[in-house]
Amino acid sequence: MAEAGTGFLEQLKSCIVWSWTYLWTLWFFIMLFLVYILRVPLKINDNLTTVSMFLNTLTPKFYVALTGTSSLISGLILIFEWWYFRKYGTSFIEQVSVSHLRPLLGGVDNSAPSAASAANGDADSSRQSVSECKVWRNPLNLFRGAEYNRYTWVTGREPLTYYDMNLSAQDHQTFFTCDTDHLRPADAIMQKAWRERNPQARISAAHEALELNELHVFVQLLLHANFSCFFLWYFCRCATAYILLAEEEATTIVEAEKLFKQALKAGEGCYRRSQQLQHHGAQYEAQHRRDTNVLVYIKRRLAMCARKLGRTREAVKMMRDLMKEFPLLSMFNIHENLLEALLELQAYADVQAVLAKYDDISLPKSATICYTAALLKARAVSDKFSPEAASRRGLSTAEMNAVEAIHRAVEFNPHVPKYLLEMKSLILPPEHILKRGDSEAIAYAFFHLQHWKRVEGALNLLHCTWEGTFRMIPYPLEKGHLFYPYPICTETADRELLPSFHEVSVYPKKELPFFILFTAGLCSFTAMLALLTHQFPELMGVFAKAVSILCCCSLLVNKDTDP
Repeated sequence: MAEAGTGFLEQLKSCIVWSWTYLWTLWFFIMLFLVYILRVPLKINDNLTTVSMFLNTLTPKFYVALTGTSSLISGLILIFEWWYFRKYGTSFIEQVSVSHLRPLLGGVDNSAPSAASAANGDADSSRQSVSECKVWRNPLNLFRGAEYNRYTWVTGREPLTYYDMNLSAQDHQTFFTCDTDHLRPADAIMQKAWRERNPQARISAAHEALELNELHVFVQLLLHANFSCFFLWYFCRCATAYILLAEEEATTIVEAEKLFKQALKAGEGCYRRSQQLQHHGAQYEAQHRRDTNVLVYIKRRLAMCARKLGRTREAVKMMRDLMKEFPLLSMFNIHENLLEALLELQAYADVQAVLAKYDDISLPKSATICYTAALLKARAVSDKFSPEAASRRGLSTAEMNAVEAIHRAVEFNPHVPKYLLEMKSLILPPEHILKRGDSEAIAYAFFHLQHWKRVEGALNLLHCTWEGTFRMIPYPLEKGHLFYPYPICTETADRELLPSFHEVSVYPKKELPFFILFTAGLCSFTAMLALLTHQFPELMGVFAKAVSILCCCSLLVNKDTDP
């Protein structure tokens, strides 16, 4: 019954909307006809005569009071709109009209995304807030022991927030543990170690897991006198314990690489063993999935160690082999590590080949993808680019492509140019990033600033063109050009991800200048002064000038979208 009643109300509402949309002229003539028929009973002629007499008796003081009151109310509304816009970044009246009045009148949103945007994963605005504000593991995150802790020793400041480290602990429990860990004492200890908050407790647990694993295999060797137990220990040692020690105990990249190599031997043995048993039940499937995650993580970190130690070609080969061996594990974003290493080798053709595969309309974007594509296009024209010459002769096709690529990248993440142009100081990137946020901009610029500096004129081209993006998009927080509007939720999440000593970069909001507020106050003051002194003719001229200034300023603000 409830569904039937709801359906009837929807049909009635649609009928009313249709009639109001297409038959408003008919409604108008019907109302005129009814007024004409009922003119005698309603005494319309007498009422019109009374109204005209009342208007003739009004004095100029009434019009002054009316003008002053309306101006005062308008000024208060403008001040409230200015305050609401400063606090929430949108117009209160526009928000109410769009959210409440338009659905009642049957209006539709004309700013629906195009087919290309929908295919790009931007299907609806409700899903956009969740997908865009999802926290991702930083593909180029540093080593805690060898890099983050060394920063703390030197500066005395913590580069990682508790929220960021808590997300890492959740990742470790997801990727490095499974339901069958309680059957193996060493893995059971590591399952508890990943949940420990104290770094020293985690390191001690990792050492305990390794010692327990050796003791367990040695006992089995004595009981069964079977040398196969020795090989089982050698190839199936606790790989996750070595990972934890490499990440947090090693104080240099060289030490971390040695521990990861030991972890690789253990991880490969466990992976081969679980691969043979993966179809024997659900628990074996979960164990094989865990062993796969462990092996991929170890190989990736080994490639990053090689990259940090200057063996870039070796790192590129390891990354390519890893992507070929596990092509479905795109969630690790290994291609971003590969792009950075190829840029270091200045292998721009290979970079373009990787972008051709991953800069696809159906795949999610990132600052690395967008800004690397912009760098490659800027590289073709940046060495000869001159703003003065471009203003005289216009932009060539290649320059236009480079500018459009920069605008695309800036629209995706507007915080990156300030770091690339060194307008803001860099800090160590967090272990997790927020796409299109300040954390992603820091992570990208931290590793890619040197690549932009290496291309002659690239930063100059970026400096000359990136601000034009904000003039192309009328309201970036409400309407996008190539992507969905910039999500406001990134500011809150970035403040949780980034340390307190860093000033979080927020999306440039369109601000109402102070002189508009001053003009609104001037209008209200003039009207009230006219009301009190009755100097209507003299002060109304001042009032008209103030109103004209306010209108001009409003037009300028609607056109001004610079950061």
